[in-house]
Amino acid sequence: MTRRIVLALLALTVVLVAAAAVPLGLSITQREHLAFRDKAQAATRVIAASAEEYLSDRAPADEMNADLAAAAKAGDCAAVYDMNGRLVASTPCQAAQAPELAAETLTGREPEPPETDGRLLAAEPVGTFRQPDGAVVLARSAAPLNARIAVTWAWTGLVAVAGIAASALVSVRLARWVNRPLTTLDTAAHKLGEGRLGERAVVDSGPPEVRRLAATFNTMAARTENLIHGHQAVIADVSHQLRTPLAALRLRLDLLATAAPESAPELLASAQEEVARLSRLVDGLLAVARAEQTVPRPVPVRVDEVVADRITAWEPVAQERGIHLTSNSRAAGPVALGKGDLEQVLDNLLANALDAVPDGGTVTIDSTSVAGAVRVRVMDDGPGMTPEARAVAFHRFGNPKARGSGLGLAIVHRLITANGGTIALEETPGGGLTVVLDLPWWHDRRTP
Repeated sequence: MTRRIVLALLALTVVLVAAAAVPLGLSITQREHLAFRDKAQAATRVIAASAEEYLSDRAPADEMNADLAAAAKAGDCAAVYDMNGRLVASTPCQAAQAPELAAETLTGREPEPPETDGRLLAAEPVGTFRQPDGAVVLARSAAPLNARIAVTWAWTGLVAVAGIAASALVSVRLARWVNRPLTTLDTAAHKLGEGRLGERAVVDSGPPEVRRLAATFNTMAARTENLIHGHQAVIADVSHQLRTPLAALRLRLDLLATAAPESAPELLASAQEEVARLSRLVDGLLAVARAEQTVPRPVPVRVDEVVADRITAWEPVAQERGIHLTSNSRAAGPVALGKGDLEQVLDNLLANALDAVPDGGTVTIDSTSVAGAVRVRVMDDGPGMTPEARAVAFHRFGNPKARGSGLGLAIVHRLITANGGTIALEETPGGGLTVVLDLPWWHDRRTP
């Protein structure tokens, strides 16, 4: 990947430099040529002006000779022709003696200055173009022009090479900056795929997008690790929890096979109790798995209506056990919960409370509005739980002294937290256990 990035950036740089440097060099070269010709033409006009006084006005040739001497001193060659094309005067060098160019100028045309033997020839009529009295031809060496053009192209090429070299350096550093964290991320993903669940990617180098990708990978890896460890813990817990009722069931069946006929009904009843216990345990595990795999889609739920409905459903069970089941709901606004989640939560809490409270006890459900939430409390005056038991009550099989499967509070905790709420266990004043649920308001979920 580093090589591809470097080559791509270098190719782009070469194209951009060529697109900028070549037109610039050509433009400077053209401008130098024009400036050189304009200066040669200006020098020719100076000599033509003094020659006009000599040829047209019959003035002395001193000024014309002086201009020719100045041209020779500057390195130019010049020659003056009369209207018949005869050579009148010239510099010591003979490079400017071009009768053909002078004859063309005498016809009234302005010829394009040619370049011969490394010299640029410029021609200018003496007097007017239509009726010239003579012609001046000047030859100027193009060596200085060629030297300046060569220097211009050399600097242009040097700047282009420097730009390409700088681009190569920046491209290498950029490619490494991008590629190094991606390489470490690829290595981490490979190790994670091999089973090294603790492997994580580096998130403190590279572009922000790569850092976010590495952070997302680390989050995924952490969740994968927790999920696998959680499944391993579930398997261990299930194996441990199933071992006891299975052993008891096997013992009772063995006794039933060898027992006397009169004790067979009692042993059969005990075996049926163990089967029922196993059934409850399996149902609880299925409920936990279902709750952990569910992603709730919040809907508006009326707490007072659900509480009243569950009180009606559990009232016969409470009356059968001699327990007073009451409610006091003062929160009418809807909360945001998955469909049926609050019913399942209250069913689990009421089942636990009715199992824990002795005959004549009381179970109360109340709800009040608090800041941004509706607080629902399920209170009983049973034996309660120790602080140590409350600390692990939401874990699977967290309470070894539970009469049921020990999974009810784990299901409740999962359902509440998955919906964005909170759950806590407190001691009821006077004794007992209070389960406190804070459920988010529905309008809070809908606010952008």
